[in-house]
Amino acid sequence: MSLQFSVLLSLYYKESPTALYQRLASIFKQTLLPDEIVLVKDGPLTNELENVLEEFLCKFSILKIVSLSQNQGLGRALNEGLKYCTYDLIARMDTDDVAKPDRFEKQLIVFERNSNIDVCSAWIDEFESDISNIISTRKVPERHWEIFHFAQSRCPVNHPVVMFKKSAIVAVGGYKHFPLFEDYYLWVRLLMNGANFYNIQESLLFFRASTGMFKRRGGWRYALDEVRFQRCILKMGFISQLRFAINVLTRFPIRIAPNSLRGFIYKKSLR
Repeated sequence: MSLQFSVLLSLYYKESPTALYQRLASIFKQTLLPDEIVLVKDGPLTNELENVLEEFLCKFSILKIVSLSQNQGLGRALNEGLKYCTYDLIARMDTDDVAKPDRFEKQLIVFERNSNIDVCSAWIDEFESDISNIISTRKVPERHWEIFHFAQSRCPVNHPVVMFKKSAIVAVGGYKHFPLFEDYYLWVRLLMNGANFYNIQESLLFFRASTGMFKRRGGWRYALDEVRFQRCILKMGFISQLRFAINVLTRFPIRIAPNSLRGFIYKKSLR
């Protein structure tokens, strides 16, 4: 394929060295390798994480490290990383998931065949402990009009497996600091700016799920942040007053429910 692309990751000190190793290894097992990997160190890391990075730096020259002196949060870290990405096509990855071997190849085919596409994501398989233990699959709609409609009630793109055009992201001001909703906020601004979306209708990534993940997506603070986000996209004109009320009334109880119940709802009803 003629298209060149970068991979963009952000890493901070709480992440697992083992998961980081698996993630980086999955990049170099792809059927099509990236032309560069930009990894942002979002603040100081543990020695164990630094050791993993050093091992890969010694082996692969396409790995570039961008260091931030203090933890800035995901949105700001990714914005900094965007500055160092050479190519317009960028594949996002998190540092604790595992890409399937043909992920990049299948997404590049979409961009080669459809020059008007700005954002391409896919489904993800959520696993616990090991990728053989799949607990759910997060499915998102395929076509642009379906994605636009879906976005009015739920996040329409799986961020850990997205590939996008840097030019489209820069055109809307990049990632914004909106804790827990940086990606959703970006998709809304892109949709309102006329960007074209497509979601591949199969899973291209193993996403590491855990009780901790469900815990992070609940509690009063998360619930109130979500209301603030819904109010934000209401003011932008992306959703109506009725849709705002429905979103808040249906999601607020899930956020403040016990963690075990919230996890059950995620696995059974929100996938």
